[in-house]
Amino acid sequence: MYEGLLEGAYDLHVHTGPDVMNRKLDDMDMAERIQAVGMKGYGIKSHYFCTAERAKLVKKMYPKVNAIGAIALNNSVGGLNPLAVEMAARDGAKIVWMPTFDATNEQEHFKSGKHDKLPYWATLQMELIEKGKTQSSIGILENGSLKSSVLDILDIIADYNLILATGHLGKDEIFAITKEAVKRNVKKIVITHPDFPSIRLTKVEQKQLAELGAYMEHCFTTPYSNKTTWEAVYEEIRYVGPAHCILSTDLGQPTGPYPDEGLLTFAQNLLENGFSRDEVHQMTDENTTFLAEG
Repeated sequence: MYEGLLEGAYDLHVHTGPDVMNRKLDDMDMAERIQAVGMKGYGIKSHYFCTAERAKLVKKMYPKVNAIGAIALNNSVGGLNPLAVEMAARDGAKIVWMPTFDATNEQEHFKSGKHDKLPYWATLQMELIEKGKTQSSIGILENGSLKSSVLDILDIIADYNLILATGHLGKDEIFAITKEAVKRNVKKIVITHPDFPSIRLTKVEQKQLAELGAYMEHCFTTPYSNKTTWEAVYEEIRYVGPAHCILSTDLGQPTGPYPDEGLLTFAQNLLENGFSRDEVHQMTDENTTFLAEG
């Protein structure tokens, strides 16, 4: 029943090594696993560095695997730094994540103590805070409007036909940047794990963003780590529609499953809860292929 379920799929949100934090597998391990299950490729996410150069090395060693470089606009790359995005694009990166753990929205949630379980990155973040080595959090709005640096970044994303991923921005920020991205001819917009605790977009809000042209990225780790429920994920996907959703894993943590295992489990869960194989294929293959290759 599940044979070939991952054939042609992409996982656009994978935390492989080498990285600042320990990871379950490195880029070469992941490439081998991608080939073994018939997936097309994966997005290499680091919270700290641009991964475009790593992606090039993977492609050289595994020509059949489309490893996708990315940059996350946290303080380690200068935050909302248009030059960093320009250089990442010239180096072949395809995904630009807005700030993740350095986002003001995420930091406020982190400091509020409302989380039941600290995310994997939090240990390092707490160590940096204790040593006074952290910088201020990053917001993309100033007096209710997008900062000029964000507008410059959106123009670069549009020029190079990159994927804009919203990272850990707050609701107001997500709506503001999505609307402006559409105006500036950004063709590929991904709302990063919309059901993440610090974001928690309702299904109605998710559908509103989808109607603007964005894809909802549902990550395996969110329900797997009890940050939401599987039932809530199914309901959100049904409400928004598989045509506007993608499946990713957000895996790579040492204690979690391998990313391909997580993606397969995610797909199997959907099949066992009323989704068709064609709908799963659309979210793992068709939509992700458009984002990665279109």
